[in-house]
Parts: sequence; structure tokens; C-alpha cells
Amino acid sequence: MLKLENVVAGYGHIIALKSISLEVPQGSIVSLIGANGAGKSTTMKTIMGLVKPTEGSITFEGQDITGMKTHNIVKAGISLVPEGRQILSDMSVYENLEMGAYIRNDKEIEDDIKKVFKRFPILDERSYQMGGTLSGGQQQMLAIGRALMARPKLLLLDEPSMGLAPLVVSEIFETIKEISAEGTTVLLVEQNVRQALKIADYAYVLETGKMVLDGKAEDVRTNPRVMEAYLGGRVD
Repeated sequence: MLKLENVVAGYGHIIALKSISLEVPQGSIVSLIGANGAGKSTTMKTIMGLVKPTEGSITFEGQDITGMKTHNIVKAGISLVPEGRQILSDMSVYENLEMGAYIRNDKEIEDDIKKVFKRFPILDERSYQMGGTLSGGQQQMLAIGRALMARPKLLLLDEPSMGLAPLVVSEIFETIKEISAEGTTVLLVEQNVRQALKIADYAYVLETGKMVLDGKAEDVRTNPRVMEAYLGGRVD
């Protein structure tokens, strides 16, 4: 579904991605792991057209989207739940969800908002509350709901568990599995490596802008290098 080939990207003279390649098959959950500063968020931003690659190509469903404007990438079927959630703090929960559907002009937007509320009942209860007054977990639910309002074929999730309580983290990962089971392909960047590799089908390891390892998630999870660097030497 998604393919990056030898992508180079960065910020000014700083090269954050050094000829990386990855593939996300349709219907899968693919996890991208790595330490802070490895280039994970830059990868997501580059896919979304927020950072322009200087070399390489990005294709989605066979279409070259390299350098395409972000709103056209969303129209093509990719949505991003950004790191830090970045909800619209001064707008209500309901208005945030409406904004998630800004590329649409069909008559089913209201039905999709109801689906988000069914998935996250707390958002229904707080539909007219300002987004900035929600708890961290509720804001993450809203960010995911807002991304789903674009009806993506591929959902990019950038650090969805960051700063959340363990119980909420478990709920978020269950939600990711549900979204995948319903037919949406997922590319997941996640600091909680243990949880990410448990739900992923395939995984890539990024270090200082270079892909250093990839394979089936279970194989990556039991790789000695990954166990030592990210799992405290244990697989459980």
C-alpha cells in the first residue's frame, strides 16, 4: 500500500532521514521504532508532505505522492495522528471532529461523528467541551477520532501513548487493534516498544536516520539488539 524508497529528508542542512526504505502492506500494522531523535516523526511528516524529501520516492497505492501537498495526500487516503495530539484547543470536541472531515462534502459526516462517539463514549459526553480542557487520554482519543473522520485507508499514529497513564495506554492499543481489524492499515511510531511489537505484524528499527533492522514483529521483538536497547533485555 505504502512504499518509501531511498528517501532522504531533513531540515535545512540537517539530514534526518538517510536513504530510508520501508513498505506497509494493505491490512497490516507496521511499527517503526527507535530512540528519540532517530527520525521517526520526520518519517511521518515526510509521508504527509509536511517535510519535502530531497531524494527518493514515496508511493501510495501505486501513485507517486512524493512532494504532494498535504491536503491532497489526505484526499488520497492517508491521515496522521501527530505527536503531541495537536488538537484544536479552543474548539469543541464536536468542532474538532468536523474539522477532521474538512476534505469531505458528502452527507455521511454526521454518521461518522456518531461512530467516533460510539468508539469513545467519553467524547460524546463532552462533545461541546473545549478540546484544551480534556485530559491527555481524552485528547488522544479526540486526535484519533479526528483523523478517522477523513476516512483514511492508511492511518499514521505518531507516539499515541506518550504521556498517558498505563490504563489509558492499554485502551489506546486496544483501539488501534480494533481500527486495524475494521480494515484500516496502520503505520505506528511508538515509544512503548513492547506494546507496539505485540500488536504489529511487521517492524522497522530506525537509528540516527538509517534503517538498521526490519522483519516480522515477533522476530524483531526477540532480536538481541532490540531486546538490549529497547526492552531491558527481556521479551515478556
